[in-house]
Amino acid sequence: MTRRVFLLFCVFVLLAVSFVPASAQTYYFRIEKSDINLFINPDGTASVEYTLVFYNEPSADPIDYVDIGMPNTNYNLGSITAEVDGKTITDITSSPYVRNGIAFGLGSNAIQPGQRGTFHFFLPEINGVIFNASQEEAEPYASVEFAPHYYDRDTVTGTTDLAFTIILPPGLTTEEPRYITPRNWPGDEAPASGIDSNGRVFYHWQTASANSYTQYIFGAAFPARLVATGTVQQPPSEISRAVGSTFDPEGLICCGFFGVFAAIFGLGIYQSIWGAKKRKLKYLPPKISIEGHGVKRGLTPVEAAVLMEQPIDKVLTLILFAVVRKNAATVTNKEPLEISVEETLPADLRAYETDFLEAFKLKKAERRTALQKMMVALVKEVTTKMKGFSRKETVEYYEKIMEQAWQQVEQADTPDVQMEQYEKYMDWTMLDRQYDERARRTFTQPVYVPMWWGRLDPAIGRSIASSGGGVTGGLSRASTGGMPSSGGKSVSLPHLPGSDFAASIASSVSAFSAGVIGDVTSFTSGVTNVTNPVPKAPAGSSYRGGGGGGGGGCACACACAGCACACAGGGR
Repeated sequence: MTRRVFLLFCVFVLLAVSFVPASAQTYYFRIEKSDINLFINPDGTASVEYTLVFYNEPSADPIDYVDIGMPNTNYNLGSITAEVDGKTITDITSSPYVRNGIAFGLGSNAIQPGQRGTFHFFLPEINGVIFNASQEEAEPYASVEFAPHYYDRDTVTGTTDLAFTIILPPGLTTEEPRYITPRNWPGDEAPASGIDSNGRVFYHWQTASANSYTQYIFGAAFPARLVATGTVQQPPSEISRAVGSTFDPEGLICCGFFGVFAAIFGLGIYQSIWGAKKRKLKYLPPKISIEGHGVKRGLTPVEAAVLMEQPIDKVLTLILFAVVRKNAATVTNKEPLEISVEETLPADLRAYETDFLEAFKLKKAERRTALQKMMVALVKEVTTKMKGFSRKETVEYYEKIMEQAWQQVEQADTPDVQMEQYEKYMDWTMLDRQYDERARRTFTQPVYVPMWWGRLDPAIGRSIASSGGGVTGGLSRASTGGMPSSGGKSVSLPHLPGSDFAASIASSVSAFSAGVIGDVTSFTSGVTNVTNPVPKAPAGSSYRGGGGGGGGGCACACACAGCACACAGGGR
């Protein structure tokens, strides 16, 4: 081993031993619309174009960087152009978080919490993405597959209206090319096809039911004669595809030697960053996961949500719904959330419901602290109830209850029966982590809203009051026709499509993070510091700061015979 190699080895060891990064930045956003174009050029290169519409969740940090993965690094960073909301991005570098990726620094144009931003970039030329295809054709065919950039599931929410278009080389007839059936794709397998204004055949896939954390793979094949000679490559072997690099006999031992330490170093960084981040959101102590056997029955939906470690803003929303249904409170303003507490409270309130109401009698600064104390008491109560029982078996039990509740709602024959079932099982359906998406799929027609909904939604409450109806008990049709209320009077409510009803529930959750508890991660940390504190470091230990974003990986496995993927993935 040379002296230089030995010194590098020492550096790796020191870094691996001493580096413990600080907490990572909290990214949490929705990509409302994603439009990706892949152009296959006659010279054997490809051009890539992205347009992404981001909505940054109110509880997140600003989106100051956007990372986009590429199939390889055979491109020139200096040729890339990019904008955010029409303003030029000049900070374009290699991504430290995404394999083969590009990092776009938004600088002063960062997308702020609660705001939208449209990001666009164009890469005019990337090499090495076209491969031989072994389809049985009269002449040699080439193929390309591409997976648009996807994100870590912990950083994105909601659905995405995603469109992907492959524009093939000029000179094709519509009968010559072949599309490759997309993988993991929730939309139609067969694309729309046609000829664009430049006479080029294209394939276009689009659905509003996609998401931004799944790897979707698209592809097409075409006669190899349409691209420059020598640009169509042989597919790599499975081993080299997995490794993602070429074989270097002279450097193999050295690279392997340092690769072990680089892997340890990288793994340590990853575990430290994401372990610290995820720990902040885990408010149950670890011991609850290893105690006892059997199912703990009799938990309320709120307690089951705590056991499942659902986001705290959802737990608080469940409590809000409970106290409103029990006639203990009325929402007077939705954003920022304010509630009026009844002077005489029902006798059947639970301790956490009473504490919740007491917190809303306080001023905003004191309210946040009181809600944290309420959550600490609730977590401790659930922990006590779970002694001697299996957390895993109990969570599975309540997940089955949640699924059965949805089935009761989804199998209803008419909108009124559907809403009666929903009124009965509403709290259990909200335990679904994909609740927003499932509610939008389920409520597709105008709905009957519970009469108590007027105490939850001030706009509907005013409508009920103006029509002479009450706000206790029963169901009411949310349409212009009206129906008798529990008091026997006709109630006329504004038209409320099912999608609006589902959205109003989702907005109740966001109202907590936007106007009551602020940053969800910070609020949750105030709870976890008591219920699941970080183990103390041994005396004399020290920490070194660091930081950064997160990302997933890219594992593009081609199904078509004789082709290889142009694949992107992961990132901030």
